[in-house]
Amino acid sequence: MNKWLVGVAAGVGAAVAAGALLRKEDDSLQGQVVLITGGSRGLGLSLAREFARRGCRIAICARDAGELNNARRDLERRGAEVLTVVCDVGDQAQVERMTERVREQYGRVDILVNNAGEIQVGPVESMTIDDFERAMQVMFWGTVYPTLALLPQFTERKSGRIVNITSIGGKVAVPHLLPYTCAKFAAVGFSEGLHAELRDSGVKVVTIAPGLMRTGSYLNADFKGDAEKEAAWFGISSSTPGLTMSGERAARQIADATSHGTAEKVLTVPANLLARAHGVAPGLTAEILGVIDRLLPSGQSKTHTRGHETRSLQTPLMTALTVLGRLAAKRFLQPAQARP
Repeated sequence: MNKWLVGVAAGVGAAVAAGALLRKEDDSLQGQVVLITGGSRGLGLSLAREFARRGCRIAICARDAGELNNARRDLERRGAEVLTVVCDVGDQAQVERMTERVREQYGRVDILVNNAGEIQVGPVESMTIDDFERAMQVMFWGTVYPTLALLPQFTERKSGRIVNITSIGGKVAVPHLLPYTCAKFAAVGFSEGLHAELRDSGVKVVTIAPGLMRTGSYLNADFKGDAEKEAAWFGISSSTPGLTMSGERAARQIADATSHGTAEKVLTVPANLLARAHGVAPGLTAEILGVIDRLLPSGQSKTHTRGHETRSLQTPLMTALTVLGRLAAKRFLQPAQARP
């Protein structure tokens, strides 16, 4: 009996110690200044809420002033201290002005979250050079510019976190997302290389590779080719439980990885399985994805349609199939659905 009591006491003590350690790690974010690009809606807004909940001071940037004002009101209602700055992260001069504005307000930046992105969906025949250039501008250069603007102060202080929100599409080339995939592959390479170079500097670089998340982002995606059918399959995929992770859960896991300085984290079970399968058998994975490509819509129209403007997503059937995505869109301030 005494041994049993000792064992129980030891187990309870270990649990308390582990809990205290976790609380200490969470507390390490208290008072930190977090700059989140693309923070006005979707995952960026969810991250701003989560970091604010953990006691951080928040700065967010985006291109649309109206969306930033909506996000600022949302965060202030939750008790956050927040600064908003209009900025196109694909423009180096704007990025330098934006980071300087944040430093003027808060004195420093402790955590940079490179989150800004956009999605173009459709077959390669429907894509233009402009589509590829814009994807690289936002998701590759939009990661490089803020990082290089803030890196000198991080290395001088020998502290800081750089969190790069990439994608499973930056590890495995997914059909009908080619400009997005190219930019995310580049961002993954930058992030992993930066982690290696800064390993002994005191600056932690965290690579996040999410799978599909329920943030309502499909309503703001650009669809090309047969836009109506592309919007339908992508909208369903982005709303289905099991395939997707909630925006809130994703934000919690990303904030945990930031606190711990985790080198890399892949979000969602399907994304982890796909990444591992590709690592073990890349040729076979590519062949399977080729088969999946044959099941996707065909079409060569180069005009684009935003998801919230498509008629297919407004039908009763699609409204039912994407209900979780629509609820997420409302929570994360994604654009309202257009009326038929």
